[in-house]
Amino acid sequence: MSTGGTSVRVIDADTHLTEPVDLWTARLPERFRDFAPRVALDDATGALRWQIGDRWGSMVGNYSVAGWPEFPPSCPPSLAEVDPAAYDAKARLAHMDTYGIYAQVLYPNVIAFEGFAFMALKDEELKLACVRTYNDYQAEFASVAPKRFVTLAVLPFWDLEESLNELRRCHAMGHRGVLWAATLDRHGLPDFTDPHWDPLYALAEELGMSMNFHVGVGETKEDIEAAMKSYRQEYNPADTALRSTLFFLGNARTIGSLIISGVCDRFPSLNFVSVESGFGYLPFLMDALDWQWLNVGARRTFPDRLMPSEYFRRQIYGMFWFETKALELLPSFQDNIMFETDFPHPTCLHPGPASFAPAPAEVIERATGIVGPAVMQKVLHDNAARVYHVD
Repeated sequence: MSTGGTSVRVIDADTHLTEPVDLWTARLPERFRDFAPRVALDDATGALRWQIGDRWGSMVGNYSVAGWPEFPPSCPPSLAEVDPAAYDAKARLAHMDTYGIYAQVLYPNVIAFEGFAFMALKDEELKLACVRTYNDYQAEFASVAPKRFVTLAVLPFWDLEESLNELRRCHAMGHRGVLWAATLDRHGLPDFTDPHWDPLYALAEELGMSMNFHVGVGETKEDIEAAMKSYRQEYNPADTALRSTLFFLGNARTIGSLIISGVCDRFPSLNFVSVESGFGYLPFLMDALDWQWLNVGARRTFPDRLMPSEYFRRQIYGMFWFETKALELLPSFQDNIMFETDFPHPTCLHPGPASFAPAPAEVIERATGIVGPAVMQKVLHDNAARVYHVD
């Protein structure tokens, strides 16, 4: 893609890989298949939904609405109505070529946003097998174009020792980062900044794998049930606009906690990525953290620590996709921001009958006109290439 006359290999740092409906029923070891996560008809809602053990998850098309002709709460009722680029590697490559994207970082849907249901499975071996099966599926998908697909390790977060084992296995398979959650305490586990997780952070640092906090990962059963209730009974687009906007800002807590807790201090070469939460609030967040750090005496109490904003600049990354009003501030953070499209989620850069989103090329052209091609070279390619080891 050209920016200001310069050809840039655009790396899309946040996209999603829609799970095939038979992912676990066809791929798990034979002894687990009767209990495998599957898509089934939920009589209470009349929708095809993911069923993981005795828990219901999202509707099968909920995360794959790119190009869908109706506004929410409508979504593709089955995988047959979903854009094949959401789940088929060759179709995804064609989509990327059409929109001028060289490489994509792939995030999961069901096993990411509804990890609580996998955690609740009663058979420990089945739980672990589900995670391994998904990671194997990612590797198979990426093998079609290994230089253009970046995979991230999903971990059995409820078991630290097995998480370490799976991280080593995924690194050997070519995964280049870790999908992680900032809401572990909501599932009865230590907070993500607790030293309990230090062995995992140390291993990721040793392997050169980033820790990626995607907004919404780590939801609870209650979160899913509340969302389904709003879809069935009381959907209000005005309320949804507010709720989803505040959802993005949740990663401000994640970034602030990483910095203030001392995690960055303990793991100075480990990269942390805030995914699908936007850029514009970051300048204020850094100013506020620095201001408060001085005003409450933290600098005197912790004289050996850096200022909060220094940790951010050293090892934390954010992203932007649709923003316009904050872009004039982007040059000040040009070494810490990456570009994303969020395909095929509801907020993705994918023009369609029920989407006001411009195409990625339009967003890139607009941003380049504001910040210049040198800054955009870093945002579109260099930063992601460094974090995810893209050639």
